[in-house]
Amino acid sequence: MPSVTHRAAVQWRAGAEIQLLERAVPDEVAVGLSFNGRPHTVLMATPADIEDLARGFTLTEAIAGAGDILAIEITEAELGLMADVRLAPAAAPRKARPRTLEGRSSCGLCGVQRLTDAVRPLPQVGEGRAVAHQAIQRALDALAEAQTLGRLTRATHAAAFADVEGRILLSREDVGRHNALDKLAGAMAASGLDADAGFVLVTSRCSFEMIEKTVRIGCPILVAVSAPTDLAIRKAEEAGLTLVALARSDGHTVFTRPDRLVEVALESA
Repeated sequence: MPSVTHRAAVQWRAGAEIQLLERAVPDEVAVGLSFNGRPHTVLMATPADIEDLARGFTLTEAIAGAGDILAIEITEAELGLMADVRLAPAAAPRKARPRTLEGRSSCGLCGVQRLTDAVRPLPQVGEGRAVAHQAIQRALDALAEAQTLGRLTRATHAAAFADVEGRILLSREDVGRHNALDKLAGAMAASGLDADAGFVLVTSRCSFEMIEKTVRIGCPILVAVSAPTDLAIRKAEEAGLTLVALARSDGHTVFTRPDRLVEVALESA
């Protein structure tokens, strides 16, 4: 079931009578994230797919690899949820960039203490497979149907993974755009999807943190519905990522590595 609460409200419209109505609003709670019992950060997130969130955060923050995660324990606390990621002994010494305060739903780098930790060098993504421009449009058309929580509340972001034909294979939603992408990363790792064989779509603006997370997932193509920042474009160039943004029903704009995108006829769905 979608993580929502129904709230009474008063609706005002120009030229119309005031209406009393009920709106579905997304739930948002504090999620304390720890590694081997040691607190790391607090994320403000939609309380669904928390195991995916914890796994994905571990991967996209380069704290550990998927094979280093032994278990994830989710428990309820008085003020929210706790997610403890148990890492293999060999992975424990890896140093995550330190944080000193909570990660808000709108912020991917809240609490990071040093500039060098905020904008880290990125690895190179793989070459991936050729994707048709039409496949991107097909995935965009299907994305709205995948947003169950978004349709109910109009207040959440979504991140999805599509294959080269534009079929959406996995999607996750959250009040935070970074959380949605982390949840997708965790779900992809758990399901064993080959990140090199498709592309990621996000419903949010494209800041450089979204580039970093996509690169850490291992996906060579990111599609965003909104515009990128200059730093996002530069980080995409650094990692060899194909960055597609301003994706709308009538087309999209390619900012980096356009060679991965082709014009071909798609097979019928």
